Amino acid sequence: MNTKTTVKPRAIDLLLSPINNNQLANLCGALDENLRQIETALDVSIARRGERFTLRGEAAQMTRASEALQMFYARSKEPLSVDEIQLGLIELINRPLRKETLIGGTSPALMTRKTELHGRTPRQVEYLKHIQEHDITFGTGPAGTGKTYLAVASAVDAIERELVQRIVLTRPAVEAGERLGFLPGDLAQKVDPYLRPLYDALYDLMGFDKVAKLFERGAIEIAPLAYMRGRTLNHAFIILDEAQNTTPEQMKMFLTRIGIGAKAVVTGDVTQIDLQRGQKSGLIEARHILKEVRGIAFTEFQKEDVVRHPLVARIVSAYEAHTAALEAQLNDNK
Repeated sequence: MNTKTTVKPRAIDLLLSPINNNQLANLCGALDENLRQIETALDVSIARRGERFTLRGEAAQMTRASEALQMFYARSKEPLSVDEIQLGLIELINRPLRKETLIGGTSPALMTRKTELHGRTPRQVEYLKHIQEHDITFGTGPAGTGKTYLAVASAVDAIERELVQRIVLTRPAVEAGERLGFLPGDLAQKVDPYLRPLYDALYDLMGFDKVAKLFERGAIEIAPLAYMRGRTLNHAFIILDEAQNTTPEQMKMFLTRIGIGAKAVVTGDVTQIDLQRGQKSGLIEARHILKEVRGIAFTEFQKEDVVRHPLVARIVSAYEAHTAALEAQLNDNK
């Protein structure tokens, strides 16, 4: 009886054409940095000799790397930045998901100074649509999925289109109870380190001068969550960031601040709760209580939606695998 063994290819060769040395240089980047980014993101090795590229790795990853090289070569009439490479890889990695899922579609256009800003993954597109179509939106998931940045971008879009009169950004100032009195300095100095990511997003999306003018007019307000109590926020776009560190009481207080013509977005990562041991997270409780309430939308991001350095998605996966292994070990010991 004869048997035939099929050997999976361990390497494939890719020949880019038409040959253009300037485009090849732009594709590879300084010291082949762009190729290193593709290797890291797709877990392959790439060797180059002229216009010939040799790819080694798993078959599926080699195929994807081949697609990436051809895609970036077509875009390489001008030098490609590391940002363009990383964002392009994220879109490529998520391309099969777009065909298999009902979410996603065309990303809403946002009026910010970053004209290329749009949802890079199906869930990011879904998230942006939820924000536009609902008065309250929850965005949860791991670090780097764009929860906060896209929420701030949506807020900037709303104020540019005059859909709201102001932007209010808030987050729990100190992990366990907002004990600001123990921190040095005045109020601004106490809360600034906790709110810095929100400032950075605003400066990136609007520019320093415009943000400064809006602060002067009171059209942008950034404050710790503790200072939201007793207020009613009308015609405002309100973002609660790091919501996993709210207590149930704080979450209820925040959600009941929303007034006429207001829109709210709540973001958080339930795997990074810094509350005291035994203290319930207001974000987890709110997701359970409000999941059937009309007018409230939920987007749950996954590691596939990470839009940071390609290693971030791998780090998230490694921690998930480690947690799963520990849980399995605990179950076996019971």
